[in-house]
Amino acid sequence: MSNALKGLLWLIIAVVVLAGGYALYTLLRPTGAEPAAPIAGAPAGITDKLARGEYLARAADCVACHTAPGGAPYAGGFAFKLPFGTIYGTNITADKETGIGNWSDDQFVRAVREGIGPQGNLYPAMPYTSYTELSRDDVLAIKDYLFSLPPVKQANPQNELSFPFNQRWGMKFWNLAFFQEQRFAPDLNKDEQWNRGAYLATALGHCGECHTPRNLGFGLNQSKHLSGEVVQGWFAANITPDKQTGIGGWSDQQLSQYLATGHAPGRSSAAGPMAEAVENSLQFLTPEDNLALVKYLRDIEPIAGDGAAAVNLQPKGAGASTPILPGGQDSSLGRRMFANDCSGCHQWNGPGRQSEYASLVGSTAVNDPQGRSVVQAILKGTSISVGERHEMMPSFGSAYSDEEVAAVANFVVGHFGDKQGKVTAKQVAEQRK
Repeated sequence: MSNALKGLLWLIIAVVVLAGGYALYTLLRPTGAEPAAPIAGAPAGITDKLARGEYLARAADCVACHTAPGGAPYAGGFAFKLPFGTIYGTNITADKETGIGNWSDDQFVRAVREGIGPQGNLYPAMPYTSYTELSRDDVLAIKDYLFSLPPVKQANPQNELSFPFNQRWGMKFWNLAFFQEQRFAPDLNKDEQWNRGAYLATALGHCGECHTPRNLGFGLNQSKHLSGEVVQGWFAANITPDKQTGIGGWSDQQLSQYLATGHAPGRSSAAGPMAEAVENSLQFLTPEDNLALVKYLRDIEPIAGDGAAAVNLQPKGAGASTPILPGGQDSSLGRRMFANDCSGCHQWNGPGRQSEYASLVGSTAVNDPQGRSVVQAILKGTSISVGERHEMMPSFGSAYSDEEVAAVANFVVGHFGDKQGKVTAKQVAEQRK
């Protein structure tokens, strides 16, 4: 038998096995009434039904993926650029033609928790792999809130995916391999606050969708839970309590303040997707839920992330500098560019002049030798709004060549992180896309 025929035979066998497994799963999946949820997603003090739904929708950060930049909230159009194409967030307003206005309660719950909508399987850009743990009551509270908002008539953009990724039926097999439908089950060995934090992190907040590495099939690698991953070009940091590469060296106050405001003194400022998560979601958590989230993150397994680097809190370059004068005699291109365009805001010793959000010493981004988030910030800028406060860094992508971006990124990594920067012009060109 030729190698080609052998390969075809194995492919047929694999398809048959997967199809059989999917059929068995369909027969055995739970049916009937759902037991009472062990944890309510919204705080007990929020009794109004729509206020409860609004709190849950914010905690789940629905608006981030279902709102295009500058677009109407929840009307869709946000682009997820993936290695195999682009997927667009859909319109989830109550519009009956272009949104979900005709969806029943059961259809909405199934879409959110199983990734199956009225028209078929959803792509896991919709984080149903995390939302599967949500209670039915919480999901329907979100639906009630969405349906209370003005409907927006806006057609959904067509996804731009190559074959075979444009075949939605293939998601049945992806689900069989990488998705486990389950409701949240409290850990009876932990207290109520810890379990509430776990529900917020793993189900509602779906932290793992950004912070957990993915395997070759783009499923979550749970053996490396929350240890860091690249998302839309940004590095989503290791948020396990590992002392070298994670948050193990952060105080509870620093972590709580970071979640609520996007900035932890002496540590990091949120940028990119994390800034969006703070702006749209995390800042609205009650103080009690904020602390529950801190407690959970403090107590999970510490993992030294593959893509994370140890943070140096006392880098030599910054330590030898004053706010207005750099230490050393470096005359590199990167240093000259930093002097011209960056030092006025960030300062040579890194505390930030106009705002503490511009501080660089202690940042996970500047301690990454690959400089992934540093490059993203230079190319695209970043902004965050918390309460009445708005912070922003302008983009320099149109002003700098790939070589210049690489040069200044490597200088920043070296000066503020004590690392040998490894950013190349080729990497910058890829991150521009």
